[in-house]
Amino acid sequence: MSNTVEKLKDTLLTLGEKVPVHIAIIMDGNGRWAAMRDKPRTFGHEAGVKAVKEVVKAATEIGVKYLTLYTFSVENWKRPRSEVAALMSLLSRTTLKELDELIRNDVKLITTGRIGGLSTSRRKALSTAVERTRTNKGLVLNLALNYGGRTEILDAVRAIVNAAKAGYINPSEINEETFSDFLYTAELPDPDLLIRTSGEMRLSNFLLWQTSYTELLVTDTLWPDFGRKELFEAVIEYQKRERRFGKVTKAKHS
Repeated sequence: MSNTVEKLKDTLLTLGEKVPVHIAIIMDGNGRWAAMRDKPRTFGHEAGVKAVKEVVKAATEIGVKYLTLYTFSVENWKRPRSEVAALMSLLSRTTLKELDELIRNDVKLITTGRIGGLSTSRRKALSTAVERTRTNKGLVLNLALNYGGRTEILDAVRAIVNAAKAGYINPSEINEETFSDFLYTAELPDPDLLIRTSGEMRLSNFLLWQTSYTELLVTDTLWPDFGRKELFEAVIEYQKRERRFGKVTKAKHS
């Protein structure tokens, strides 16, 4: 298996200029993975942490600059209280446990979403990791936490209205670039590739504005089974595509 994975990496690196700058992932399937093993859903979430480590490693190896992971959505609060508590505990424990490795690998951790909606202890764990990796120059690992695409857009609209009222913005000059500057992801480029695991064919309120021209790839692989091999295969598929951004490509003549 290791030789196969290394060959995949070598293959995609031959087109190094076509490695996605920003990959976003909807990490789905932890619950189903656990159910297939007659285990509670929390068992699947624990297993999913290994996949995160594998994907972060793989993204770093091939030169991806930004990796955004849909870690906890605003809708996830509707899940059973015990599962939410377990997810939040797992988030804090994993963040602090893996911090030294993130620093060692020059990974910069940031967060996207309504972080203020998390408990004080969870915010403290995250802020510690964000601060300690702030000067790192390698992969930017963006955790979308308490995140929703619609809430992000609404928050941006409110901020723009307030800025216009204060005289900082002329409403007649608001354009797409202006709007993007008020999103949570203002400092990030739009994703080149969005991967969704577990076979579901929907965006689930993730990066609705930013993915307007993002290449989508859906795999049946459940998140705990997604690793370096699967990421490399996804990038190779991405490299085969032609990104036209609404333009027409001239026909090639022999």
